[in-house]
Amino acid sequence: MAGKGTPATALLAKQKVPHVLHAYEHDPRAESYGLEAVEALGLDPARVFKTLVAEVDGKLTVGVVPVTGQLDLKALAAAAGGKKAKMADPAAAQRATGYVLGGISPLGHRSRLPVVIDASAEKFETVHCSAGRRGLEVELAPADLVRLTGAVLAPIAA
Repeated sequence: MAGKGTPATALLAKQKVPHVLHAYEHDPRAESYGLEAVEALGLDPARVFKTLVAEVDGKLTVGVVPVTGQLDLKALAAAAGGKKAKMADPAAAQRATGYVLGGISPLGHRSRLPVVIDASAEKFETVHCSAGRRGLEVELAPADLVRLTGAVLAPIAA
């Protein structure tokens, strides 16, 4: 994987967190990056999480939900201690995280953002999320993901 490092993989290595990287050939025509990963890697879709950036009361906030679900913006706002949430401008999300759309990882953001992970992650020994590039997923324990991101666990998937 020489030359394949990302801020997310660097953070995992620095913190010595057990994880497994899963690479696949990204198809630019794919309509859903998360479902593409599920199909390409033969994964259980309930264990694959997508990273979405929203604005809660004007502050960028990250929601991490299963790829088969939708982000419940009201639930995200409540979990983040806010009143109102809307999806963030894609350019603002890319600037704040340092990642491109479809490759936004919950780990290793350029700016420290609040993170809320759907509580369903706790049901699994490991979960998958973007490792910071389209076509690269990381598998790790949900507790490690929560610890590294400083996340709150809450039911935010609809």
